[in-house]
Amino acid sequence: MTLIGNRSEWVFAMMACFRIGAVVLPCIEQLRAKDLRLRSSVARPSLIVSDQRNREQVEAAKPDCPVMWVGDGKTRSGESSKTGLPLRARGASRFFETPPSHADHGDHADFADLAEADPALITFTSGTAGEPKAVVHGQRYLYGQRLQAEHWLGAKTGELVWCTAASGWSKSARNVFMAPWLMGAPALLHDARFDPNERLEIIEREQVSVLCMAPTEYRVIAKRAELRALPSLQGMVAAGEALNPEVLAVWREATGLDIRDGYGQTETGQMTGMGMDGRALPGSMGKALPGVGLAVIQGELVAEPESVPTFFLGYLGEGVQHNPDGTWMVEDRRDGGSWHTGDRVREDDDGYLRFEGRADDVIISAGYRIGPFEVESALVAHPAVAEAAAVAAPDEERGAVVRAVVVLCDGYEPSDALASVLQDYVKRETAPYKYPRIVEFAAELPKTASGKVKRAELRG
Repeated sequence: MTLIGNRSEWVFAMMACFRIGAVVLPCIEQLRAKDLRLRSSVARPSLIVSDQRNREQVEAAKPDCPVMWVGDGKTRSGESSKTGLPLRARGASRFFETPPSHADHGDHADFADLAEADPALITFTSGTAGEPKAVVHGQRYLYGQRLQAEHWLGAKTGELVWCTAASGWSKSARNVFMAPWLMGAPALLHDARFDPNERLEIIEREQVSVLCMAPTEYRVIAKRAELRALPSLQGMVAAGEALNPEVLAVWREATGLDIRDGYGQTETGQMTGMGMDGRALPGSMGKALPGVGLAVIQGELVAEPESVPTFFLGYLGEGVQHNPDGTWMVEDRRDGGSWHTGDRVREDDDGYLRFEGRADDVIISAGYRIGPFEVESALVAHPAVAEAAAVAAPDEERGAVVRAVVVLCDGYEPSDALASVLQDYVKRETAPYKYPRIVEFAAELPKTASGKVKRAELRG
């Protein structure tokens, strides 16, 4: 289990595990002792590799395995990672044993010797609707990234790629270094807190060619930084949640480039993407990647597992059996039925897909079905709004009404008058029945460690 920021040591640890056939669980540094205990109890790591700056939380979690500390704990925010730092193990007289593989690969394995269904990586879901689940990916997940690397990320040999996802998010491993390297492209690591102005400075200074950021980061930069032409950029992509058309327009005006949206899940990896040929469609997550079998059935996106090269092996959790040799016996989903994503999607006549929200996020008010994204897009288009989330609130007459939780931009103060202004604004921007009948203000939205809004918490 790794608990390291976006530093070279994290990449080295991940690659070492992939190389020897060990299973690795990357964790986000924001996790606290309770979160770490949950992950340790499920994954049962043989070793934890942690940055010294996370020592307090790691020790509070009381792991029952050795801990290897990286760095001196004094790394300043934004400092470049240094390679070759000593790795110090606590309470360990030897390293962990190499887990057996389905393939008999011996002590000096190469990727080719590992069976595609051998476990390689564990990632936890975001937990937007409950406790996070442990998702097990096989060795095929590594080389399966070439599909999205070639048809969506779009980096060419020698072009610098910067994926800003924090180590531990499912998108981080595959696009921070896996996908770029598969295309012969170098990757940029930057270990610092998010700062919108600094992001733009780094793109200019380091001559970034391909930028991969979370939608939230694109939105905040558009709102709080002075966007300008970025000549080195050849492409921009986003995934995780839909991007607002207004944000897309601001970035295109400044850079001359479209932010190409894509879609995937922790369990599936990338499945759709707005292609590199032609203009991106605002609000669309593109089409299915070549060879990936997707269908929209009663409004829900459904996938055929065997067509997805990065489809997971199964979940880990209580009651999961272990083989006599200590390896996991996980549920293999490749030969099962169709995979129901739980995401509501609309497909247009040309085959482009548009995300409408989680199936359990759709608001039904007086018989109308209201996707939260459209309400949120209208709200963030107002200059006073930095972020917004729309959820259902119970109502005796309508069954439910739209409730919006709004984070204001600097210089604006919460008030009933401003709430009314925002309600009227949404009425003008979209169908009047979609406007939020309840507007509440908050200093921040509850989010998972990967930056997704916890709608279940807002509903509660």
